[in-house]
Amino acid sequence: MPFPKQKDVALPLLIALADRGGQARPRDVYGSVADYFGLSESEREQRLDSTPSVRKWWNLVQWVRQHLVEQGEIDGSTRGIWKITDKGRLRVTGSPAEKTAAGLGEGITESSLQDLVNSNRDAVKSRLLTELNSLTPTQFEHFCRELLQHLGYRDVEVTQRSADGGLDGFGDFKQGVVSIKSAFQAKRWKDASVGRPEIDKFRGAIQGDYEHGVFITTSRFAKPAQEASYKKGAVTILLLDGASITELMVERAIGVLREPLYLYDIDSEFFDFGEVDE
Repeated sequence: MPFPKQKDVALPLLIALADRGGQARPRDVYGSVADYFGLSESEREQRLDSTPSVRKWWNLVQWVRQHLVEQGEIDGSTRGIWKITDKGRLRVTGSPAEKTAAGLGEGITESSLQDLVNSNRDAVKSRLLTELNSLTPTQFEHFCRELLQHLGYRDVEVTQRSADGGLDGFGDFKQGVVSIKSAFQAKRWKDASVGRPEIDKFRGAIQGDYEHGVFITTSRFAKPAQEASYKKGAVTILLLDGASITELMVERAIGVLREPLYLYDIDSEFFDFGEVDE
């Protein structure tokens, strides 16, 4: 699901603090507010493109918390503890009109730059999935070849559909000096999830001839299929569903154009002319 906008996170954040007696550690707040919006584990663990060590969700909540500190609704004086202020409590217990009037301040009443970036990213991923689902099965197989080549595969070939033997293509995955023979299966499905039988069938088709497999689908994988992707003593199958594919495409600019964004500020040193004779 798309990440909530900053202006929508403020009240749930304050409620999370109020429910914990007025203060809490940041890590507890991140989880509570994520629960409020129904974010999945994978969504909570998404990282910023510019800083892979930083969780996207944590970063968003931190921005909101900082603005609430500036608004006087959170006390930011104690390191490692977020405390709700009397003004913040009033925001939580006030009428709907009062809550709306309190807002997040003029800095976030309109869509912030970060919200715009997140919205644009989600919109592009949705459009990418629509594009992929509009491909014919053969075109999707050739897309998978291009995708794998961007992920480090070499000499990737698409098999003839009349004699594919249960696989749609193969190639060599090179990591340093190591080269692994890998095969892939492509399923351009819109609604139905991929179940365990499909994974077992694919593994059976490549066992003995390949050391690795990649199952690529525009839909999603059922839990039994996910559990079957790794099996001790058998070929490991990497699973790439629609969400994973579009995330990779955006992250690595595969079929995606990225335009730079600039933030402007005043260079105060420019105006430091020292003492100038009149």
